[in-house]
Amino acid sequence: MTSTQPCTSPDRDAAARMWREYAAARPEDTRPGEEVVADHFGDSAALADELLGLVLAGQKRATATLAAEFHLQGERLPRIGDHWVACDGSGKPQAILRSTELRLGPPSSVDEAFAWDEGEDDRQRSTWLEQHVAYWKRVCAAQGIEWRGDNEVVFERFRIVWPPELAD
Repeated sequence: MTSTQPCTSPDRDAAARMWREYAAARPEDTRPGEEVVADHFGDSAALADELLGLVLAGQKRATATLAAEFHLQGERLPRIGDHWVACDGSGKPQAILRSTELRLGPPSSVDEAFAWDEGEDDRQRSTWLEQHVAYWKRVCAAQGIEWRGDNEVVFERFRIVWPPELAD
């Protein structure tokens, strides 16, 4: 990755429109008053686009985020059944994802199956650990979070639920 240009903030109006379309078409899959987060993968526009591309291609169905990032953003930790609008690096909403599995643990608790489901690089646990630890150290430094190596991670599996042509 050669570009470190930051992501543009998500287009919240476009994300809200996408959410309303989904909720109108699939009311049985939504909760009244559900607050939906619009966000992107990674910490740069290029990384956001790369990872979202893996999602849209069907290769990536998991992600891992430091729990401290949710707290810093004033967000609660995700719950199974929650939705979020995945945006590209320019902030444009591309898909609605729904959490299907969540687990908290240190980075070292990742297993081969989760590394595979994240769909990145060679999909091996050792590569996953190496690259995610480097990423999290960068995120921690930028956010003023202490990196200890045992920081709590939210391991999340998800599926695409909208738009219909991309849904799992």
